[in-house]
Amino acid sequence: MSVDVKTVKRVARLARIAVSEEDAERMTGELNAILGFVEQLNEVDVSGVEPMTSVIPMEMKKRQDVVTDGNKAADIVANAPATEENFFLVPKVVE
Repeated sequence: MSVDVKTVKRVARLARIAVSEEDAERMTGELNAILGFVEQLNEVDVSGVEPMTSVIPMEMKKRQDVVTDGNKAADIVANAPATEENFFLVPKVVE
């Protein structure tokens, strides 16, 4: 895959980035180098390779998946001007 100046300018316009003509020329070369590297990575055979979260084998720390109220209801409404049973009280609006 190859990127030309027209493509660089179009992507810059979509990203709302102002790009001068000489910057577009420079970016064309840089983006082509990046895409060339990605194409090299696609050639590597990774079949049978397990995904890793770390280079050192380790067990992920996991928490219990339970629903709680956070036990912070009183802290949350502490600065509210009016509360009732840990709920915010707001004035009734009638138009």
